[in-house]
Amino acid sequence: MGIWETLTGRTKPVKANLDALFGVPAAAITLQTSLGFEPTGAGSVCYRAAEGAAFAATQKDLVELLDNDDDPDVERSTDEFGFTWLLARQAPDDLSALVTDLHTVNTSLEAQGFGSGLLCSLVGFVDGAGRRLALVYLYKQGTFYPFAPKDGRTRDNLLEIQVRETLAGELPVEKELSRWMPVWGAPGL
Repeated sequence: MGIWETLTGRTKPVKANLDALFGVPAAAITLQTSLGFEPTGAGSVCYRAAEGAAFAATQKDLVELLDNDDDPDVERSTDEFGFTWLLARQAPDDLSALVTDLHTVNTSLEAQGFGSGLLCSLVGFVDGAGRRLALVYLYKQGTFYPFAPKDGRTRDNLLEIQVRETLAGELPVEKELSRWMPVWGAPGL
């Protein structure tokens, strides 16, 4: 920490390491073999939409880039808090393609100057008993955390801790539990 940061009490934010997203396919193998969770083929990016023509053009270009065949692979929605979610779909056995799509969305928004609006990305999983799980990447922290919703608005905290311990060596896992925000009703989950 420099003198200016010490005097003002401010620190530089952690730079997102978007390439960490490419660790998800290997982590998915561990989730499958250790806990029985399979990828759903759905993942999403959450961001705060900006006003103006430049952002609208960037968002339109992203949807066209990712939705480049006959089947709609990308859906855009807005949640109850006003955040935009861009949902991407790929075959469940092609997690690398899904992660590449999510990486493309994040890096494109960042390259066009909209990185400050990026919140998180998630990849969905399900097990044989129908339990849902998401690996959530916090853009501003550069870390992942598991989110396991149950019926209603409750979480399976035990499963989340179990996933954290299982993936600790494979992904940069968020250590601060207060940052494990619930993403209720997130597209792709």
